[in-house]
Amino acid sequence: MIPLKQSINQQIKIPNRGIELYVKREDKLHDFVSGNKFRKLKYNLKEAEDLRCKTLLTFGGAYSNHIAALASAGQVLGFKTVGVIRGHELSTRIEHNPTLHFAKACGMQFKFVSREDYRDKMSDSFLNALMHDFGKFYLIPEGGTNALAVKGCEEILSETDKDFNYICVSVGTGGTISGLINCSKPGQQVLGFPALKGSFLHKDISKFARKSNWTLVNDYHFGGYAKINEALVSFINTFSSAYSVPLDPIYTGKMMFGVMDLIDKGAFPNGSRVLAIHTGGLQGILGMNTHLKKKNLPLIDI
Repeated sequence: MIPLKQSINQQIKIPNRGIELYVKREDKLHDFVSGNKFRKLKYNLKEAEDLRCKTLLTFGGAYSNHIAALASAGQVLGFKTVGVIRGHELSTRIEHNPTLHFAKACGMQFKFVSREDYRDKMSDSFLNALMHDFGKFYLIPEGGTNALAVKGCEEILSETDKDFNYICVSVGTGGTISGLINCSKPGQQVLGFPALKGSFLHKDISKFARKSNWTLVNDYHFGGYAKINEALVSFINTFSSAYSVPLDPIYTGKMMFGVMDLIDKGAFPNGSRVLAIHTGGLQGILGMNTHLKKKNLPLIDI
């Protein structure tokens, strides 16, 4: 088993707003397999063990939280891990890429493919070629979302969370919000803050969600996946300094920016209790700072 620390609900005091806001610190579960990545991997790793499959294979980009988490989990539990990475050019940049450097140190093998081939990654021919290269493997989708991942995310909310009116979470592939929807209590509303543009998320979430008490708030993606500007960097640094809660720039930073902005705009009724889920992903800060530095933009405090 992966040794875990405890997730806590940390209050964010907002004066004169009539709103109670808490952050569920899922990022504290584990130093590397943290937040929703642990939740998504939990039952997939058990399934791989039950099938006696010794190799885990998945997909990801240059700074993928999922790649880093799977590599770390594999090292802890004794699995071989393989990461199929989008972008041939990254094969010569491993030592300069914090995520890939970490994953390699955990023992992960890489296969770098072109962006064109990556789009075809779930085809039978592509998977058969991977089987030829790496032998039998347990396949975990990009981002980790499948039915077993959703099952794990259904364990994020506990009985002590039943009195919150709103559950807020960042959305990538839709697995985490699906689990939260399924385990939400009567009267709770689940608000998803997509980190990327696109109308496909409704369809993807509907594959797994068994309730209709959810809404996507599409105003805070900052232009798309991994897009960021000085306003978001400033918010992340100010929030971290004020509340001692670090935020990642891809997911939780955008979600918390949105939550705080909605509170400022009076979008939540007076007396509402709001729980924002911190899904981890803090390893991505180093990679984003590398990107920001190249553009001579302010960096995220670490």
